[in-house]
Amino acid sequence: MLMFVELLSAPADDTAEDNTIKVCSLPDNVINEINSYEETVNRIVNTATSGQFKDFTWNELRKFVDKFGSRFEGTQNLENSIDYMLQNLRNHSLENVHGEPAMVPHWVRGSESASLILPREKDIALLGLGFSVGTPEDGITAEAIVVKSFDELKQRAEEIPGKIVVFNQEFESYRKTVTYRSGGAREAAKLGAVAALIRSITPVSLYTPHTGYMFYAENVKKIPAACITVEDAELLYRLQQEGEELKINLKMEAQLLPEVESRNVVAELAGDKQSEKIVIVSGHIDSWDVGQGAMDDGGGAFISWSSIVLLKQLDLRPKRTIRAILWTAEEMGAFGAKQYIKSPDAEKRNLQFVMESDIGTFKPLGLEVSGNDQVMCIVQRVLSLLKPLGNLKVKKGIEGDDIEDWLKMGVPGASLWNQNDKYFWYHHTKADTMLVLDPSSLDSGTALFAAVSYVLADISIDLPQEIPHK
Repeated sequence: MLMFVELLSAPADDTAEDNTIKVCSLPDNVINEINSYEETVNRIVNTATSGQFKDFTWNELRKFVDKFGSRFEGTQNLENSIDYMLQNLRNHSLENVHGEPAMVPHWVRGSESASLILPREKDIALLGLGFSVGTPEDGITAEAIVVKSFDELKQRAEEIPGKIVVFNQEFESYRKTVTYRSGGAREAAKLGAVAALIRSITPVSLYTPHTGYMFYAENVKKIPAACITVEDAELLYRLQQEGEELKINLKMEAQLLPEVESRNVVAELAGDKQSEKIVIVSGHIDSWDVGQGAMDDGGGAFISWSSIVLLKQLDLRPKRTIRAILWTAEEMGAFGAKQYIKSPDAEKRNLQFVMESDIGTFKPLGLEVSGNDQVMCIVQRVLSLLKPLGNLKVKKGIEGDDIEDWLKMGVPGASLWNQNDKYFWYHHTKADTMLVLDPSSLDSGTALFAAVSYVLADISIDLPQEIPHK
């Protein structure tokens, strides 16, 4: 039985430096050891950004997403893409290539539409939300009421029964605003609403609806839920302000089918002295059922496995093993990662460092790191060797849905911090295609993951594990 657990650690959506490491103190022997890798790091960076490996990640990703497009959990297309990647990893001579089974949800969108009936006729673009129920065959036709916040919803509680609630909340940040997508339907249903339409969680819209997943509450009626465009949410709000009656017809065929088996994809560059100890680089292979999933998270998955291909081509084999994992079923709740992390093979005591990229692969700014001061300073010292990539920094924080459980256990880790100010323009939309990505940024991300994972897998000291303070 799958458990649907709400992930509260939404990705960061700014590049503020408030939490960056300003001052570091390490023993001279540790500093000297890390500095001794400068020539090797330069070789990694130069090969990835201007040598024979230049554009490798972009070209491999292009072939992959053009071949498979969207890769939604529960679909045969996702499993076909996993088969392709398993063979591709073997073709690149990576080691211990295999799939790790995981049971995942199988939610089907089906046909969906929405139409404004009053005060005039208009089609409303929408994308249903993962786990949403569908409507009756003829749809739901009801008066609509537009609210700007959960507080306004409660203030107008007596007006809600029998209506379609439209949330026209302002975008503050992804972390703050996504609660309307995840919880809007259940809050509206508590007051008797028959459906919920949520303004897409984005700061910018070109009439683009954004999808995502949502949650119901026990003992509260499940009502259909979808995201609409910023433009239509604002239109409906203006019409309501003019005193117009709003009536909408909503049709959704969405349904949740029995869970199915998928696989996390695993490949390694085995360590030559302490192979039982692991550094992990990762991203998720699945995507939403719209767009190509190139940005979310094709880029993150591909800089991960490309980084160990790069190291293998350079004949750089560290003391510890570097393991690339392409997680399955992240989009509906990190199901692949949560099951993998509970497995005996994922025992945390042998983990040196875990890395993830799932918030864009644009120009790298550094790493967001979870760990104690020693870990932060070691990572900052390693980043200081990557001068050709810019002034890379460490920012404190726990990010990354797929590695979150390890970080909470005290395993040190990091997520890619990059110039992703436009990430949420395309997030979970039909616009998530290869046009969003830049080959040179993918080269830089690959170089960063390769260099950091190699040094941390090869240095003489084991990084300390420490449960982070809440």
